[in-house]
Amino acid sequence: MTVFLGLGIAGIVLLALSLIFDGILEGLFGGVLDGLFDGLLSLPVIAGFLSMFGFGGAIMLGATGLGAGAATGVGVAAGVATGWIAWKFSRALMRDQTDATPRGTDLVGTAGSVVTAIPADGYGEVLLRLGGQPVKLAAKSTVPVARGAEIWVEASLSSTSVAVRPVER
Repeated sequence: MTVFLGLGIAGIVLLALSLIFDGILEGLFGGVLDGLFDGLLSLPVIAGFLSMFGFGGAIMLGATGLGAGAATGVGVAAGVATGWIAWKFSRALMRDQTDATPRGTDLVGTAGSVVTAIPADGYGEVLLRLGGQPVKLAAKSTVPVARGAEIWVEASLSSTSVAVRPVER
């Protein structure tokens, strides 16, 4: 039973270390195994197998008197099931993609309103929407634009300023 418990604890320690060192087993072979095992040699999968092998074997040995052979069989079955679940779960998490981060150039062509009046060839402030969130930026225009006027963004000058023109209706 001590051996099974030791393996279970080693698996838990390895799982904790996998938070820091994940991917190291795949990298040890210099890319030779790339795609061959498709993540089956990752630390979370090995840690899941090892811990469930140990704890499953210890539970089987402690709950029944069938011996080390039966405990090993149950431990291997529990370890394989847990390793497979960890592999599937990690693959699902790795495929989860997010949308691209909005950039200042995404503002070109959007409408907004003037918050602080813009003098001719000077700077004022405009309120725009970037990624669904309101953004207040410095704005430059070739013509004066009054506060509250609707504007169009012509160009992104920097990460905090834009060139605008008033909307004519």
